[in-house]
Amino acid sequence: MAGGGGGSASSPSSTLLNTPTWALATVCFIFIFLGIFIEHLIHLLCHWLIKHRKTALFEAVEKLKSVLMQLGFLSLLLAVIQRPISKICIPNRITNSMLPCNRVLIDSTKSIKGRELTSVENSQDHCGSRGMTSFMSQSGINQLNNFIFVLAVMQIVYSVVTMALGRAKMKRWKRWEDETKTIEYMVANDPNRFRFTRETTFGRRHMNKFTNTSSQLWIKCFLRQFFHSVAKTDYLTLRHGFITAHLPSTNALNFQKYIERSLEDDFKVVVGISPFMWLIVVILLLVDVHGWNIYLWVSFLPLITVLVIGTKLETIVAHMALQLENQESVIIGSPLVQPNDSLFWFNQPQFVLTLLHYTLFINAFELAFFIWVTWQFGISSCYHEHVEIIVVRVVLALMVQVLCSYITLPLYALVTQMGSHFKSALLEEHVTQAIKHWHTEVKTKKKNKLQELESSHYSVATTQITSPEIKLSTSAHEIKEISEESPKVNIVHQNESQIGVD
Repeated sequence: MAGGGGGSASSPSSTLLNTPTWALATVCFIFIFLGIFIEHLIHLLCHWLIKHRKTALFEAVEKLKSVLMQLGFLSLLLAVIQRPISKICIPNRITNSMLPCNRVLIDSTKSIKGRELTSVENSQDHCGSRGMTSFMSQSGINQLNNFIFVLAVMQIVYSVVTMALGRAKMKRWKRWEDETKTIEYMVANDPNRFRFTRETTFGRRHMNKFTNTSSQLWIKCFLRQFFHSVAKTDYLTLRHGFITAHLPSTNALNFQKYIERSLEDDFKVVVGISPFMWLIVVILLLVDVHGWNIYLWVSFLPLITVLVIGTKLETIVAHMALQLENQESVIIGSPLVQPNDSLFWFNQPQFVLTLLHYTLFINAFELAFFIWVTWQFGISSCYHEHVEIIVVRVVLALMVQVLCSYITLPLYALVTQMGSHFKSALLEEHVTQAIKHWHTEVKTKKKNKLQELESSHYSVATTQITSPEIKLSTSAHEIKEISEESPKVNIVHQNESQIGVD
């Protein structure tokens, strides 16, 4: 009796009617402060990006803000409709089908966080009084709301970390780019130098006995991505082929900066969550049935996709080298590869980015689901029935993160430039250089004009003293200005003219 009375006395405290005003005000203050703080951070980030002309990253942040607004709207929508949904009643026999956990394990873990609350709620709602079960309890909807939030945060974190680690790996490309401006590089790549194709560094790397058949080529490229996936000779050769194909009149393009801007444009795509991705989430939640172990098999999908993408990108470079060998056995200058869309799947270089986007999302789903289950139900919940499966899933998720950041992303950034068309980042670079060159020319012309004007004023003043004929050749406006500033000049002219008459 006492225990029951204690429980009934404490249950109303969960509503705002019995919550102290100081507690309510404190919580509201914390949430408002955090919201203002996050908004201020985003504003400072956008200001820094605009100041440093990071247009693509600024657009990515704007897209990130739209994703967060979408999540806020979904959270509000779930909060509004949770009570009507909980009043939808379904027969008990339907609720016992396609459960994520074994019924025995569910009954034995009711003391876990969230289970006891659900049991009490089901016994007190109007569906329980009719011998039926709620379609989805209010606590279940709140838990789903938390999962959507965790998934979106993990997708953003995964994308940011992947791009940051990938760009850190590509920092050494800056040294290779700077080397193209040295005399040693120009001598080594003399356009009048004859060489056998196989004797070049690029040829020795890709033209050997292990490329005779397609299967040997794929095996070689599969293994190569783990060991020195992007070599210096690959970067320099692909750079030379890109500039020759798209900018034949100049060699001043900073290829490494262009790749960085291209990645910033791609980041706008990767950071978002498309409607089809939300559909994938719905399908994965649907097939999470006890005994199927779907998530174990799904965790292998990102790993397989990343390895296939890396192998494909390596084969593209190898195919360009083999095409070069088939075309000519002797080359003049540097090896010249031919960019072409036909080297890629479906003749679409952007298809590789789409695969990477969905791979990162599924990988983020795996880790987000593990974090959500552990946070919501505890480490010993029925979701973690098989510890070895959980360990395998977490290890695979982290492995995919490392492979994608340090191997696949640098390969993608370099090799996808070998399409038939260049990206918009090149146009921005070209326009920027043209504007800077025009601005420099304008400043130089303005400075020269001022110097000429000053020298002309000086020469006019001198010639008016020594020669009246030159005075006549000057403009009337300049003569008037000089005469007003120096009346002594007119006297000198009068004396000189008198002397001339005599």
